[in-house]
Amino acid sequence: MKIQLLFIAAVLTLAGCAGQPQRSTPPAAKAPAASQQSSAKPGGYYLDDGPGANPPPNLDAIPDAVPRAEALNKYANRTYTALGQEYTPQVNGKPYKATGLASWYGRRFHGKKTASGELYDMYAMTAAHPTLPIPSYARVTSLDSGKSVVVRINDRGPFHSKRIIDLSYTAAAKLGIVQGGSGQVEVVGITAHDVAQNRDPTDTPGTYLQLASFSSRTNAEKELARAATRLDRDSSALVILAQNDRYRVALGPYADSASADAAAQEVQKRLNLKPVRMQR
Repeated sequence: MKIQLLFIAAVLTLAGCAGQPQRSTPPAAKAPAASQQSSAKPGGYYLDDGPGANPPPNLDAIPDAVPRAEALNKYANRTYTALGQEYTPQVNGKPYKATGLASWYGRRFHGKKTASGELYDMYAMTAAHPTLPIPSYARVTSLDSGKSVVVRINDRGPFHSKRIIDLSYTAAAKLGIVQGGSGQVEVVGITAHDVAQNRDPTDTPGTYLQLASFSSRTNAEKELARAATRLDRDSSALVILAQNDRYRVALGPYADSASADAAAQEVQKRLNLKPVRMQR
């Protein structure tokens, strides 16, 4: 009887391990569920994953991630193993470009830790990638719709031979691949050199929402950091606009008035201030 119980316990232990990717990096919260969806059932959700119960009313109004120089995560860029496959993150700054299948993950992992240690927000413009640096940025273009988004890489996955990136729910929705569960995309990594060449966003056309203005860049950076902690998913659109010895903390750019209006309402609710609209 004792031997039988030990055998059952061993089987249960192995069954639990089989469903979780093994990492040499600190445990992230997930192995992305979308990467395990069956392509034979378009629109089907894996287990209890799927859209949230109360998504934001206008996902298209959520701005893309804005690339900026960031220090690499100390733990999330080490060589690791998942599902028996070894992955070595690319931290050498070399250009990255790939074409393949993109999937997305939703409410099953919403609020759980990512490989970066940040909490996953399915409504933010983020993505999981097996080897791109954490954090880094990438432009993802749907080969079906031609739509393109910029996402911030803050998680690992998908661990599936046919999938190259796992998108947040919002990023997938903006590309038009939510209903099908996946879609063919081109992924282009945004390098540190690319960020440096576009460090000053004042030449980027569009509508900005000014939150504050300072004569000191240091004070502007402090305000940006404070605002970022309260804006959650919208914080990736925060920029500092330098002009005429003034440093303006702003959100943007937004492609149209509707997107700017939706963002302004969110800012007023979260920061208790009315942003000033600026046109560039």
